[in-house]
Amino acid sequence: MKVSSKIVQIDDKKDNPLRIVSSPVKKNEFGTDELKNTIKAMQEALAKEDDGVAIAAPQIGVNKCIFIISEKSYDKNAKWKPLIFINPKITKASKRRVIAQEGCLSVRWIYGSTERSTNVTIEAYDINGNKFSYGAGGLIAHIFQHETDHLEGVLFTDHGFDFEEFTEEEVKAANKK
Repeated sequence: MKVSSKIVQIDDKKDNPLRIVSSPVKKNEFGTDELKNTIKAMQEALAKEDDGVAIAAPQIGVNKCIFIISEKSYDKNAKWKPLIFINPKITKASKRRVIAQEGCLSVRWIYGSTERSTNVTIEAYDINGNKFSYGAGGLIAHIFQHETDHLEGVLFTDHGFDFEEFTEEEVKAANKK
């Protein structure tokens, strides 16, 4: 099955995959060409977006519990940088929360503030079905929460505030600074 690397937008269609709760990847799907093709399409879609840091499978129209993170999102000194998260579950979240600016590749050029836990631990599986756990703070913790929301059919605009719309050029200029 050929999967598209086109990113679904919030206003694309009535049965928008962004609003559907995703299904877990089944044990017999790990290591399959179908799973590999989905992840490859996600990587291609993310690579096309200069300002993208992560993407969830529903954002390419696949309602499976998968998200990937760009290696550039991690601190360059991190010893291990998991990039593929299958069937992720946040197992711990700090009570301490922070308000931060957030955007989304599926809600283009709209940014707003969200409140998220400062630290989280996530359990997930790699492409071969090996379970792992990863604890993070800062941007990675923020990404974990944003992407697991996608798998539940939730967008940051559902709980964010103080939204602003920018042009693509304004965002690109800001990212060059």
